[in-house]
Amino acid sequence: MSQPQPTARSPRRTPSRAHRPRALAAAGALIVLPLVTACGGDDGEGTDGAKAAPSVTAAPAAGVVAPAKVEVIAGLTGCKAKIRIDADELRQGLCHTKKADYLITTFPEERFKETWLEEARVYGGKYLVGPRWVVSVKPALLESFRAKLGGTIRELRGIGPKPSGR
Repeated sequence: MSQPQPTARSPRRTPSRAHRPRALAAAGALIVLPLVTACGGDDGEGTDGAKAAPSVTAAPAAGVVAPAKVEVIAGLTGCKAKIRIDADELRQGLCHTKKADYLITTFPEERFKETWLEEARVYGGKYLVGPRWVVSVKPALLESFRAKLGGTIRELRGIGPKPSGR
């Protein structure tokens, strides 16, 4: 009977079997990532075929793209926000300036923002709304804030009787 001869080892180091899947996954991610980011853009259509609102809004004056943190938005509007709420669903900061007091609310996901806006309908009013953020400021300042932050002005109808013109 002949016994198997040990194979000669190459001086070049090869990854162990345990490390191969990790190495292949890392290499695959490096190859696929540029393709996904280059080709994975939104075509601007919602699931029902209707045009969807853009998911990113440029701040025209600042040249910044939101979504942003409360502190970033506050800085763009000229204040240092005092954080009032720091929860999983939202962060809210209060800004106090000579012109007005206002709230900046940011959300980790768009769905939390939409829920917040749905609840705010009870109170009515106008809000500056961007991707994953809302600014609550007096209506006279909405346009100037929009020039700094981007976003859209959204009017929410309150519930109950409309005030009479008396």
